[in-house]
Amino acid sequence: MTGTPLLETRALAKEFRGFRAVSEVDLTVARGTVHALVGPNGAGKTTLFNLLTGFLTPSSGTVLFDGHDITGRAPEQIAPLGIARSFQITSLFEAMTLREHLELALASPTGMGRQWWRSVTRMSRFKDRAMDLLEQVGLADRAGAPASSLAYGQKRALELAIAMALDPKLLLLDEPTAGMGIEDVDRTIALVKQLAAGRTVVFVDHNMHVVGSLADRVTVLQSGQVLAEGTYEQVRADDRVITAYLGAAHE
Repeated sequence: MTGTPLLETRALAKEFRGFRAVSEVDLTVARGTVHALVGPNGAGKTTLFNLLTGFLTPSSGTVLFDGHDITGRAPEQIAPLGIARSFQITSLFEAMTLREHLELALASPTGMGRQWWRSVTRMSRFKDRAMDLLEQVGLADRAGAPASSLAYGQKRALELAIAMALDPKLLLLDEPTAGMGIEDVDRTIALVKQLAAGRTVVFVDHNMHVVGSLADRVTVLQSGQVLAEGTYEQVRADDRVITAYLGAAHE
């Protein structure tokens, strides 16, 4: 049901040799919403993202997904539950075609992904769905092209299609517009809005235009702790948030 929690953290913390990068974070992400995590550099956003997706193990606290405790589970254990993540840095196979990327992603949950090189015929069963996903992200006309031929913004769109191949309940996007020009940013905003229909999205982004365009709710982090939370309009008017971004010189 829309509005009920899909993702929660309770007193979540992560320490690195005595340095507390994330401290007692309570986060609630409602089902069917787009939730942004923002904050100045060093606020703990990436660490929190890695805790949510199993790339880091919490020092303490709990992560709940759809009512189930997933604290400390590895990424390969979390993904089949319906969680997909895209990364800040593109990680594609440059020589593989776009369609091959999608076919491999679609085959992965079936166990065929580990044997993709053995039979082109077996992988072709995923062709239609792969083409549907490429159509969704505007890359169907490049299906047979190698990933190396894509512009940066197109590579990010391909990564979104790969994440969507898992048909996730929760889509986690790490800086989806990082390094993009204005036109690519606007295209990505429109694409994420389209892909968010019927699912839950959590994303990190430094671009406040992106945050304001996409987020139903915004959590602001500072020094590993939740500084403020609310709608975009609420947090952008919060003096604590203004000070965190601009410093005391603003006063």
